[in-house]
Amino acid sequence: MPPTWLPSMKNGGLYVSIYLLTILTGLPTNILALWALIRKLKTKATPNCVLLLNLTISDLCFLAFLPFKVVEATTDYWPLPNVLCPLSGLLYFSTIYSSTLFLTAVSVERYLGVAYPIQYKLRRHSAYAAVASLGLWACSFAHCSIVFITEFHQPNYSSPNDSNICYDNFTKEQLEVLLPARLELGIVLFLVPSVITSFCYCGFMRIVISSPHIHRNKKQRAVGLVAATLAVFLICFSPYNISHLVGFIIGESPCWRDKALLLSTFNASLDPIIFYFSSSAVQHSCWGFLTKVKKLRTFPPLVRKLFCKETEKLRRVSAQEPDCCSKL
Repeated sequence: MPPTWLPSMKNGGLYVSIYLLTILTGLPTNILALWALIRKLKTKATPNCVLLLNLTISDLCFLAFLPFKVVEATTDYWPLPNVLCPLSGLLYFSTIYSSTLFLTAVSVERYLGVAYPIQYKLRRHSAYAAVASLGLWACSFAHCSIVFITEFHQPNYSSPNDSNICYDNFTKEQLEVLLPARLELGIVLFLVPSVITSFCYCGFMRIVISSPHIHRNKKQRAVGLVAATLAVFLICFSPYNISHLVGFIIGESPCWRDKALLLSTFNASLDPIIFYFSSSAVQHSCWGFLTKVKKLRTFPPLVRKLFCKETEKLRRVSAQEPDCCSKL
């Protein structure tokens, strides 16, 4: 009989549904974005493309290990080899927090590009973005590694060998170390990036909206970029990180923590929207893909008429206005 902390079969069905929905929507869109960004880097490497490429890789790593969560939710215990438990957990949480860091880096790059255009252009180089990306990856993995070392190397820990439990069922002694570590994780990798992102995008929007020289379409894409990014922080990351604060206050993991974590999986599905508004290369790849789909003529006539007509309109706008908000 599975332990009482495990989700019921009804909740397990909810978990599996959300995991599969995320895989089905996030995997093809992130692969398309990856292909577009690699093509862009081969022609002209920019800091924006470097940061978005790393964000795409983070999402794909997250999606690669999401099937392990599907298996765990289906069986109500950890049926896979024990070595995969800490590995999948480390990558699962590290990629979540690396997403917040890369989204913040994109917001800083956007703000510097419009607030200090001349000074930033003189110092703008893709190599700096590559070095910064390595630092962000190291920061994310280092913080999450500390948490896993705390969880899997404390005395009186029930290992997966004994109870088929992965990443849960902590002792009181473990929680005394783990809860402050989680709080630090939420402050350093979520709260601080959230404040920086909000500041940068508020300044970015103020400059873009008030500028008479920026076309309306660019302003609309800028609004879409900011809205999608803030939605990811608010919907995907906020509930789980709030659970760190609540757990630290009450001295135990809140019962709703797993459901809050479940919302973070939508990050892999929402990030491609940010890619679309951030990169002209991703936009053109999407339109090219939709054009190829249109040629297959697999859509019903009404859907093809409405959807593909809009696609052609977007292509015409793109031809007239090749620059996008990523070049502001």
